[in-house]
Amino acid sequence: MPEFPKTNPSLILRVRDLGDGASWHDFLAIYEPVVFRMARQRGLQTADAQDVMQAVFLSISQSIARWTGGPNQPPFRAWLITIARNAITKALSRRPRDVPAGSTSIVELLHAFPQQEITADEIATETRHEIVRRACDQIRVEFSEDIWRIFWVTSIEGVPIAEVARQTGRTPGSIYVARFRVVARLKDKVREISEMWDVREVTT
Repeated sequence: MPEFPKTNPSLILRVRDLGDGASWHDFLAIYEPVVFRMARQRGLQTADAQDVMQAVFLSISQSIARWTGGPNQPPFRAWLITIARNAITKALSRRPRDVPAGSTSIVELLHAFPQQEITADEIATETRHEIVRRACDQIRVEFSEDIWRIFWVTSIEGVPIAEVARQTGRTPGSIYVARFRVVARLKDKVREISEMWDVREVTT
């Protein structure tokens, strides 16, 4: 897995400008799936998780102008965690109103996933996974279908080099070279994206 460099905090401040469409597009592409997966992991249905996702980023857009980075200020990740936690808890608390009497109580529902408290580590892990996915999407067009397939089956699916060589009629050495080309480019793209949006140095 590629290493993730520390972020230049000034870059995250770009989303404070609601008119910076490019920055917001990239910001949402990284963080919306993260919040959505966290909501789903805590028992919300797809539609409810989508509502949570929208509520979180609407709240961010309305209040991000008041957030400032710095050693004596609340870190961005802690702020995001608080907003996401509140939105998920609110969504969970509403669910019993829509089910018949005698079903799971509000207390039971809110404590159904006690081990799944949203943490800085979870946000970091989910963000890094999303960065890798986005990086893959962006660099895929730079390689032929054959080269990408070699990278995918050997690096992601874990098919042995020898087996891929046999299936494709290539030498094992050419398989290594093809995979290396993609992995090297992927590391560069992950580093580029993470420098902008993975606020690694900001912890709770």
